Amino acid sequence: MAAYSPWRIAAGLLANLLSSICIVFVNKWIYVHYGFPNMSLTLVHFLVTWLGLYMCQRLRLFCPKSLSASKVALLALSFCGFVVFTNLSLQNNTIGTYQLAKVMTTPVIILIQTMCYGKTFSLRIKLTLIPITLGVFLNSYYDVKFNALGILFAALGVLVTSVYQVWVGSKQHELQVNSMQLLYYQAPLSSAMLLGIVPIFEPVFGEGGIFGPWSPSAIAMVLLSGVIAFTVNLSIYWIIGNTSPVTDTYHWLARFSQLYQSYANEAGERRHAQCRFSPELPYLATCNF
Repeated sequence: MAAYSPWRIAAGLLANLLSSICIVFVNKWIYVHYGFPNMSLTLVHFLVTWLGLYMCQRLRLFCPKSLSASKVALLALSFCGFVVFTNLSLQNNTIGTYQLAKVMTTPVIILIQTMCYGKTFSLRIKLTLIPITLGVFLNSYYDVKFNALGILFAALGVLVTSVYQVWVGSKQHELQVNSMQLLYYQAPLSSAMLLGIVPIFEPVFGEGGIFGPWSPSAIAMVLLSGVIAFTVNLSIYWIIGNTSPVTDTYHWLARFSQLYQSYANEAGERRHAQCRFSPELPYLATCNF
């Protein structure tokens, strides 16, 4: 794997930061204003990601490497779970609870790497997990919009995301591929998996289906979400492949992103209380900063 300069790593981190912030508010806007189905939106994300990578390959930005489908099947499955459960968590929780639950990803990654990969961490690192876990529990329990289904989706999202992030790093090193090469094969495989699941849980045609009578603005927002998702997916692979799933830089960036989104949402709620706008105003807060 090639070593990249600090400036290129910083650019990758910045791309991930901006896209991660944008996609949360764009997706929440889509759920609130258009009611676009969750799994169908995830499928759009996968297809746009694959299309984006195909265009990059045609532009010779990377050279595809032949991989066996069996070697990336579990990663593709975890990718489906990662996006589906995090989107369901966003759909069923407040943005604050959704973001704070994601903080548990770091403790779960440490647990997985300790139990499954034999890695060791210092006592100081382990002790920091106690206030993190306690804080997430207290916030979730006392959330004014607490609901068991939302917490279940958040917990599943954290578990699958942690496994996914560990596997992304290990697979790139195991198969000796870069982020684009791995995602180029994994995205269409994830799309195929989800394509067989979507008709079971969601309508395909008619009102509320992926091929339903959506307005031009709804279609534009869904496509915008797909483009942002492409940036998020590619930058996650690139960052983890060139650092590690528990690197301080990566998780500092993730925490900063979550803090900003929580702050923007809280500011939007205060503005809603003052101006008496619609209930969806908090999800527009990021547009005002």
